[in-house]
Parts: sequence; C-alpha cells; structure tokens
Amino acid sequence: MDFDGAKYREASAHQKRWGADMIDGLALRGDEAILDVGCGDGLLSLELARRVPAGSVLGIDASPDMIATASRLSAPNLTFQRLDVADLDVVAGFDLIFSNAALHWVLDHERLARASLAALRPGGAVRWNFGGAGNCANLIDSLRAVLACAPYDRAFAGFVWPWRMPGRDEFAALLVGTGFHDVRVELENRDKLFADTAQMVAWMDQPCLVPFLAHLGVDARADFRRRVVDQMVRRCRRADGRCFETFRRLDVSAVR
Repeated sequence: MDFDGAKYREASAHQKRWGADMIDGLALRGDEAILDVGCGDGLLSLELARRVPAGSVLGIDASPDMIATASRLSAPNLTFQRLDVADLDVVAGFDLIFSNAALHWVLDHERLARASLAALRPGGAVRWNFGGAGNCANLIDSLRAVLACAPYDRAFAGFVWPWRMPGRDEFAALLVGTGFHDVRVELENRDKLFADTAQMVAWMDQPCLVPFLAHLGVDARADFRRRVVDQMVRRCRRADGRCFETFRRLDVSAVR
C-alpha cells in the first residue's frame, strides 16, 4: 500500500491546519531533537525544523511516495526516512515525538506506546493528534454499506480494517500502563464542512480509499470507488452543496 504524496498535499489542508495549531502550542527551547511520526508530505516537519534551529527533526513515514515528496523539502536540520512505526525501536534519543493525523493508521497502539517510550530521552514527551472514537462516521458507514454488498462482500473476506480509533479513556489507560506520566488525552470535535463534493472526494481519494482500492484488482476499483462516493454524497451533501463529515480527534500529551 502506498499513497500519492503530491495529491495528499493538495487534499489535506484541514489536517495541516490542525498540525499548525499543535506546533504553535509547543513550548520549544529551540534545541530539541524531534521525531515526526507519519510525517506525510513533510510540510509540518519543515515547520518544526524552523522552530528548533539548534535542534533537529527526523520525519518518518511508511509510504515511499510520501517520503519521496517530503524529501524535496530542505533544511539543514531536517531529514526524512522511510520507516514503519512498527520499527520505531531502531531510533532513539528524542526530546519530542510529534504526530498529526497519522496514528489512527497504526493498528498496534500498544507497540507504538512502548516503542515511543523507548525512543524518548528521560523527560521527553509525546504530542499527538489523531482520529478517535466517532471519527469519520459517514465514511465508515459508507464503506461498510458497500462492503456488505456483492461482489465486495466476498472480495474483502479477510481484509484487515486499516484504522484503529480508540476512545479517550482507553488510550489514556494504555499510556499510563506503558509507563508514561502527566498523561492528558482529550477527545476533540473537529467536524468539517467541505466546500463541495469535489473537495470531499479529493480527501476520500488521498488517503482514505487507498487501502481499499489496493486490495482490489484494477478492473474493480472504479466501480468500488463510485459506490462509496455515491454513498457519501447521499449521506453528507447539504442543500447548499457543502458536505459534512464528523472529525473526532484524540489530542494527546504525555511525558516519559
């Protein structure tokens, strides 16, 4: 499974705004070593690098095309590496592990928490924001409706759902149980009105539908996409042409 970094950059303005707000809220000295997990196209990593001129930023992502897109950005204290979060234990010594709009793609949050704790210096912190319980309810219902119908009920037999979106209390307990302290987990309402159907579909295409289309043969992809888009338009489009979707985010901070 891979993503299109250039298309993601075009379709992810709302995620970028959330990430920019997170960065603005960081109390940085300017010399921190920062790990950006699920860095995507790298624009937030670049902004972090600007905030730590005497420090460093490593952006990691499992997607080759995302890393290729990010690597076109340049700063003397910024590097990118293709690395799955499952292999996070190969890097260490960070003051901050940052992540925006990515960790709901990680299915093993227990391993994520353990690896993050090990990758931090004593006193280091995590600052994360990602999809929580109730996130993208219309998209998920639309996908499940299509997956319940022939021929996709059989085509997706054994398919592993690509997202894990935990509740606030569940995730907070996981971090505490892992060994973090000063744990804060809040469930935010970031519901969004897309300007029109085209804007909503661009967000669906990159990155939401990627794992589902990758599971299908080439000949079936257009029909599957059309069915999901039709479901979403019926559920989400309002009389003025704008399209509503629920966005519920877990906003997380914790200290090693």
